[in-house]
Amino acid sequence: MCLAVPGKIISMTDGDALSRTGRVEFAGISKDVSLAYVPEARLNDYVIVHAGFAISILDQQEAQKSLQAFEQLHAIED
Repeated sequence: MCLAVPGKIISMTDGDALSRTGRVEFAGISKDVSLAYVPEARLNDYVIVHAGFAISILDQQEAQKSLQAFEQLHAIED
């Protein structure tokens, strides 16, 4: 099973649409991801990331709902 996770773009590199990357934060952990599939993404946008690629942009409310659901799942595991 694969999981796509929402995160917030905290920095971005310049470049053409296919080579552009961003640093995305996931609950305090940040990773570099490709922004090739979301050329319209901007700093502070929330994106869904799967396998190192941002695959869609979320509005802030939807991102917060998803993050809360992940927190609830984590609490159940503990």
